[in-house]
Amino acid sequence: MMYFDNITLKAFIQENRDFFVNSRIQKIQQPTRREFVLFLRNNGQSKKFYININPEIYHTCFISKKTEEKRFITIPKKPPMFCMLLRKYLEGAKVVEITQPPYERILELHIETYNELSEKLNLCLAIELMGKHSNVILYREDNGLIIGSAHNVGSEKSRYREIRGNIPYIYPPKPNKRDFLSYCEAVNFDTMADEFLGITKPFAEMCRGLDSEKIKDFLELKNLSPVISYDMNEYSLFSELLNGNTQATVNDMIDNYFSYHQNKIILKELKNELNGQVNKNLKSIKNSLSKMELQLNKQKNYIKYKLYGDLIMANLYHLKDFQKEYILKDWNSNQDIIINLDETQTAKENANRFYKLYTKYKRSEESILRLKEKNISDIEYYENVLYSINIANDTEILSEIKSEIMHETNPVVKKISMPEEVDVFGFKVYIGKNNKQNDYIVSKLSKDNDMWFHSHNCPGSHVLLKLPNNEEVSDKLIFECAKLAKKYSTGANSSKVGIIYTKAKNLRKPPAANLGYVTYKNEQEIIID
Repeated sequence: MMYFDNITLKAFIQENRDFFVNSRIQKIQQPTRREFVLFLRNNGQSKKFYININPEIYHTCFISKKTEEKRFITIPKKPPMFCMLLRKYLEGAKVVEITQPPYERILELHIETYNELSEKLNLCLAIELMGKHSNVILYREDNGLIIGSAHNVGSEKSRYREIRGNIPYIYPPKPNKRDFLSYCEAVNFDTMADEFLGITKPFAEMCRGLDSEKIKDFLELKNLSPVISYDMNEYSLFSELLNGNTQATVNDMIDNYFSYHQNKIILKELKNELNGQVNKNLKSIKNSLSKMELQLNKQKNYIKYKLYGDLIMANLYHLKDFQKEYILKDWNSNQDIIINLDETQTAKENANRFYKLYTKYKRSEESILRLKEKNISDIEYYENVLYSINIANDTEILSEIKSEIMHETNPVVKKISMPEEVDVFGFKVYIGKNNKQNDYIVSKLSKDNDMWFHSHNCPGSHVLLKLPNNEEVSDKLIFECAKLAKKYSTGANSSKVGIIYTKAKNLRKPPAANLGYVTYKNEQEIIID
């Protein structure tokens, strides 16, 4: 992945200057600590100006609805303090100019606004796109004092430049490098990025072998033709330097390239978060299950208490009270057994005590067995969730899983994503990619005569073969659907997997069952080799 450089920023400003100048800031949002969205309007057109100061993927551009979804932008109910500050000073304000200090990755929006006393204020919103030092800073132009920033930088973090309210805003220190535009000697491409201002190593590598005049043309943004490589790992403002998909504008190149990589980062983070939560839940359930097994083993011989009570009651007529023990013949084994007693109690009281112990442990066992059954069901459920997380390839599916396992009352995604639909010999087949989709397949999509497929004894997707006109199902069609059920299961790479299938009318969702859980009957099984 390539990082956002000053040449790209220069091209973006050059391309969008006409829209920025005299635009109005209608609304400001801050989805996360490192993301900002400014709603700008000019010449009857509205655009969302997106700023990302995440050190991994810092960039800025106008975003489309499609790339906004890729970035998984969600607005918190309570805006952060810096967002409130920006709204106070900038909402309704006019952008009068946009600039970039030479060879810096800083975009400056010069803004005209008015305070509560109708006095004109000239402010500057400096968007610094500099890796781990990326920041958004608002300061006054008349005295240069900082009003606020996305994050403050104290002297303990930087000895060159502090950033906080009520101190002067200064530019970052400039590196001791030369200006390539005034350079006329031979180019050493191995050291080019270290010697010259505004040149990155990827750009130097792309220019390898070119003469200095051609490189100067690139730096002056002549003959722009934005392009993204076919594998989405590189981008360039010039198609001469890179083979790939040509982009209509510089903004499209930035938006498409960084939204793709941002989506990958979000997917990875979401998967890690969900895997961690699910594995934590699984560990807790398995620990509980282990304790239940120990408890069952401890009291597995509780039936002996009923035998003791029965033997005492059967021999009550000749037993003495307040004894330490009785030696009685067990009629099952025809052998004498020793029964230890509470010598403060009569024989009958001891018998009742044994009956109470028997009842207590019996009820305890029944309760533990019910909990054990539920825990086994929960383990199966969470293992299926883990499978769904690992095969998920978009944030919408993962957000559904998150709302499911985190028990969110107001999940971000309110509309359930549709199961994947494929065509098999002219028939529609639906494949669930998470438990919500699996549940939707069973409860909404399936009709009595549709065929349902699932991997046997391993987590997997629900697969539904739609038969709208009650058609006869061929063995070949069943085999292809069973192959899909194997493909979308944890047994996808196993040599042999059993796939069960039955009519949808044979499915039943038990009350209070986990999402996506069903019982079935009249099933058949096919082994996919």
